[in-house]
Amino acid sequence: MSERLGVAVIGMGGAVATTAAAGVEMIRSGSNDLSGLPLADRQVAGMAAYRDIYFDGWDLSGDDLGTAAMRHGVIGEKELANGASALREMRPWPAVGSTDFCANIDGANKIAAPGHRAAVERIKDDLSRFKQEKRLDRVVMINLASTERKIDADADAWTSVDAFERALDRDDPAISPAMLYAYAAIDAGAPYANFTPSTAADVQPLADLAARRNVPVAGKDGKTGQTLMKTVIAPALRDRALHVDGWFSTNILGNSDGLALDDPKSLASKVDTKKSVLDQILGYPVEDHIIMIHYYRPRGDDKEAWDNIDLTGFLGQKMQLKLNFLCKDSVLAAPLAIEIARCLGLAQARGEGGVQEQLGVFFKSPQTAGGRDPIHGFGEQQLILDNWLASGK
Repeated sequence: MSERLGVAVIGMGGAVATTAAAGVEMIRSGSNDLSGLPLADRQVAGMAAYRDIYFDGWDLSGDDLGTAAMRHGVIGEKELANGASALREMRPWPAVGSTDFCANIDGANKIAAPGHRAAVERIKDDLSRFKQEKRLDRVVMINLASTERKIDADADAWTSVDAFERALDRDDPAISPAMLYAYAAIDAGAPYANFTPSTAADVQPLADLAARRNVPVAGKDGKTGQTLMKTVIAPALRDRALHVDGWFSTNILGNSDGLALDDPKSLASKVDTKKSVLDQILGYPVEDHIIMIHYYRPRGDDKEAWDNIDLTGFLGQKMQLKLNFLCKDSVLAAPLAIEIARCLGLAQARGEGGVQEQLGVFFKSPQTAGGRDPIHGFGEQQLILDNWLASGK
């Protein structure tokens, strides 16, 4: 019998989270099939069934999830009336937020805590209550919140686990909301995944703490659209000896993720993770690798990604490849969040803690143990995951 898996989401009122929750509710009611779920055809002992997954979590907006979903425009009245009506009865828990780390995103549904330690304890209490109320066998945490700005890389808090603990005690402003959630998850023994470009469990003290406590962690920044295409196409260009002279990428989107990225500091975090893939795959630096992301409100969740690739082939001949990907951002992201949760639950059931490198296929900037360079090529990443799923360890 499949275990009951709880998914505690940071950003539960967002487009990705409400889409994921609606999809699972519709699977449970029988009104949705398993289309678009990457691991639906895998039979893996110990992995939670889709119908046994339960969502809840934190958000700075207190709107019920049905209202939030309607606002995002990914799902509508049809889905809410056809199996996903439970979203109307769900309201996010008060969240930790900071306009210093995410300038364009704020709300009134905030945790009232006098400091970092109090906020961490509140988050842990929420996890415990969720597990008890839903009679869950296991709870994992996934960060689906808006992108935070880069952290101060030279802060003393990152030098060791002890230094991070002392920074918590003094309410160090260098510690972001994303880190408070990640620390709370690890301290509570809940597997954690970062689907955002924000720095969280990938900061060294938290990665070390996860290894020490044997808690599975994975991240960061979900690989959904344009970067997915890069990690599929770039290995083929490399293997055909087509030299990439330049790769120009631009995106337009109008959802809350786009609004967060309209802040230059948050945008810098996102561009860093999107830029990281090409050089590792190709084996040489692409000098003219340009990435642009624009918030364009009328587009909503209907993202458009456009790529122009300049190539040099045999006899020095120049060529171009152009790709236009029109997609629903959250429809691509939600299934990945669901599968990441299932895999993290499986890793913990197998007794595997620390950084889960086999989940790199789901991320733009895969977290690795020991500072190793990540593998970015999609085919190789998928093989690593498939082998792990089949290993039964």
